[in-house]
Amino acid sequence: MQSKHLQIFLLLLLVAVYKTAAQDAYLVSGRILDSVNSQLRNNATVQVKGTTIGAITDDAGNFQLKVAQKLPIELLISAIGYQSQTFLITAVGKEVNILLQPQAMVMDQVVVSASRVSESMMKTPVSIEKLDIRAIRQSAAPSFYDALENLKGVQMTTLSLGYKVPNTRGFSGTTNSRFLQMVDGVDNISPGIGAPVANAVGPTDLDIESVELIPGAASALYGLNAVNGISNMKTKSPFKYEGLSVYQKIGVNHIDDDLHSPTPLYETAVRYARVIGKRFAFKINADYMRGYDWIANNMRDQNPNANVSVGLTGANNPGADLINNYGDESSDRRTLTLDGKKYVVSRTGYAEKDLADYNLHNLKFDASLYYKLGKGAELSYTYRIGNVTNLYQRGNRIELDGLQIQQHVAELKGSNYFLKAYYTGENTGNSYNLRPLGENMDLAFKSNNQWYSDYSNAFLAATDNGSGVADAQAAARAAADNGRYQPGTQAFDDKKNELIHINNWDKGAALIMKTGFVHGEGQYDFSKYVSWIKLLAGFNYRDYIIHPDGNSYVNPESYTDSTKLNTIFHYYSYGGFAQATKTFFEEKLKVVASVRADKVQYFDPRINPRIALVYTVSQKHNFRISFQNGYRFPTLFEGFSYVDNGGVKRLGGLEVMSKYFGVFENSYVRTSQDAFIAAVNNDINKNGLTQTAAIEKNQHLLIKSNYNYIKPEHINSLEAGYKGILFGGRLFIDADYYFNVYKDFIGQVELTKPDKGTIGVDDSTVFYAYDKTKSTVYRMWTNSTGIVSNQGASLGLRYNLPRQYSVSANVSYAQLLHISAGDALIPAFNTPQWITNISLGNAQIFKNTGFNISWRWQSGFDWQSPLANGFIPAYDVVDAQINYAVPKIYTTFKLGASNLFNKKYYQYEGGPVIGGLYYFTVIFDDNFQRK
Repeated sequence: MQSKHLQIFLLLLLVAVYKTAAQDAYLVSGRILDSVNSQLRNNATVQVKGTTIGAITDDAGNFQLKVAQKLPIELLISAIGYQSQTFLITAVGKEVNILLQPQAMVMDQVVVSASRVSESMMKTPVSIEKLDIRAIRQSAAPSFYDALENLKGVQMTTLSLGYKVPNTRGFSGTTNSRFLQMVDGVDNISPGIGAPVANAVGPTDLDIESVELIPGAASALYGLNAVNGISNMKTKSPFKYEGLSVYQKIGVNHIDDDLHSPTPLYETAVRYARVIGKRFAFKINADYMRGYDWIANNMRDQNPNANVSVGLTGANNPGADLINNYGDESSDRRTLTLDGKKYVVSRTGYAEKDLADYNLHNLKFDASLYYKLGKGAELSYTYRIGNVTNLYQRGNRIELDGLQIQQHVAELKGSNYFLKAYYTGENTGNSYNLRPLGENMDLAFKSNNQWYSDYSNAFLAATDNGSGVADAQAAARAAADNGRYQPGTQAFDDKKNELIHINNWDKGAALIMKTGFVHGEGQYDFSKYVSWIKLLAGFNYRDYIIHPDGNSYVNPESYTDSTKLNTIFHYYSYGGFAQATKTFFEEKLKVVASVRADKVQYFDPRINPRIALVYTVSQKHNFRISFQNGYRFPTLFEGFSYVDNGGVKRLGGLEVMSKYFGVFENSYVRTSQDAFIAAVNNDINKNGLTQTAAIEKNQHLLIKSNYNYIKPEHINSLEAGYKGILFGGRLFIDADYYFNVYKDFIGQVELTKPDKGTIGVDDSTVFYAYDKTKSTVYRMWTNSTGIVSNQGASLGLRYNLPRQYSVSANVSYAQLLHISAGDALIPAFNTPQWITNISLGNAQIFKNTGFNISWRWQSGFDWQSPLANGFIPAYDVVDAQINYAVPKIYTTFKLGASNLFNKKYYQYEGGPVIGGLYYFTVIFDDNFQRK
């Protein structure tokens, strides 16, 4: 009902705001054609010189302008792949045909992100990918954000239907804090989560103008942990794109799905922009999407060898830890002595599909005001808000229920400078963690002591009655579980609703974070003051504002002063950069040198330099090489997290946060504890040793922690590449190679701290390690103790065929080279060795009709994460779309499919199974018909 009201509201908004002011105006119309083959050209820009009046040609090459100026007027015409030109209009009344001269493709494309100043895409000092309006419209992906997956070198991890995580150059994850994502230069990170929530609070498909993506380290210019890459989504200016646009998508997923019946997906979006006078303009955007999410139901056992010594494996393993089942994890297991044997037994837990709400919702809105001050200066203010409900994964699977992110952005920019300030605030609403929910559903039914006692008694009773061990284990579980909350019952729903509102993961499951940050930055181009060199400099400041909630974050001062328990605390950083660019040898050699300094609270300043060279053999052949180092500082969660969850305490790695607990100084590596317990049980069960003798025999397996408080992660990166244009401008080639070396890689390690005694001093600590009730497990954020390196290469090709056909292909290779042996914190590479994309399209295969089809394949790879480890099989999918435009009513119809053949696959262990999504979209776009 809520969505119907929203759609009615949007339609009323459409009627209310769409008015045409045509008084005292005449019509200028015509067509734009390719001068070589006389093909009609869509997406060409036609503008009246000296005004903001303009249009963009439709798919039939037509344009119309309503002009009130006196004749003659001069039109400025430009299009990607063609030389810009002017055309004089001296009379009206008949259509004009304008011929454009082809230019080698991409040579005239301009990008900003690579050097923070405008430059030719052919001559950027580092690898960069760009999606412009034309590429976005022709993409076979359901949205512009989905289209990022087809860019060279990009790996996308799908957490849910509405939550995708992009990454480049290895070490991917479900929370990618190594990849910086911006909207108009504004970081759209979720402060508490420590990474963007996909595009939940980003631009709509109606407002996106282009996306620039830099694979690899970019922290020398951007800081802010941009060590794996950055993307910058540029939105449309109302001065350039004025008018009304409406977008309606209807789709369906879960076709032929064993887990759910076919379910509709809806998305409605509206954009309205208006220029008032010559100086003022505004735009508003609204978007609402709803559907039913992909389902994660992987029931593979992660603890298959727990009871090998007593012959219980597979379905008979009472200590199973099923991936998408919560409440049977390591902290929910005990070793029971039954009939003289040691059995590892876990609580039963609940499947994700019984705990999660897979209904997906995303409502977002933004409004912007712009004012031209003169001399090229512009002042703007933007407000964004997004509210999202979908599935997310950190260490556990999380139900984001009503997560809300708000941004306020103010910016003053001129031709050679900008000043920007913004605030981002977050409220996780009614979100909850599925693992503690499963655990506490079981505990609400029966305490661990009672459940394991009932289990033991039922097992002994069954064996006394002649049952075999496997049957007795099954009977024991059934008896111990008798009367527990059953999914689908009112009692289950009532208890679940109670638990998801308790903000303590030892008793409930609520995820409450109310964090925010203020950010300021500026940049100035001094080039006009220095004739022999281009000089750029900038600065930034950020201050996180953390509201302690007692579970995700606590004020560390409250450890010794309870009055500080609810006191807000801060985490700040500041830095600056300078960049110099100089050309030599008649501008054939461009040298770009930059240096950045960052100071983050609790750490000494760090310096990030970059040196890059671009050699232009000719305008069509450019070679580049660059070297830089970079630092990634701990995110808010990595530094300050404080979580109690089922016997596992998660702590941020900053000394101010975790020194109070003394974990790093006095703990065993958790994996060594597991190996030690398994060896002790084996000697008891198979070799007849006493428990004491088995512990003393195997205590050498325990490894004392040598980890320490968290430090910044450091990367040295070397990149080389080539961009070239061949065959008269029809073939574009972009190739690159990179080599990275990481030190102090940030990650998590599980450590076990004895409740009493000092390791190496008291022999009792080994007995505490065997009895889990006498030790505490900590999951600590820290650094790898060794060196990590990786390398890779990618190749992108695009060829323009006759009659407006084009084919493009890219292939990326990634390899993990070295990880130091003996390091319990093994950085998860989580990256396929090969990723390939091939697409074929034509924007005008018939009159007003275009299509695009793409094929994507990636090789299998190993996945590691706190939730689950495993092998991800190779998969390939086909996306396709066909579109038909009706220029007279400014409307385009698009029929498409993501995963056309409905192949089921998943992209990470514990993630959802992804099938086909089929959709039909109607776009009314008068955005380019400026009045």
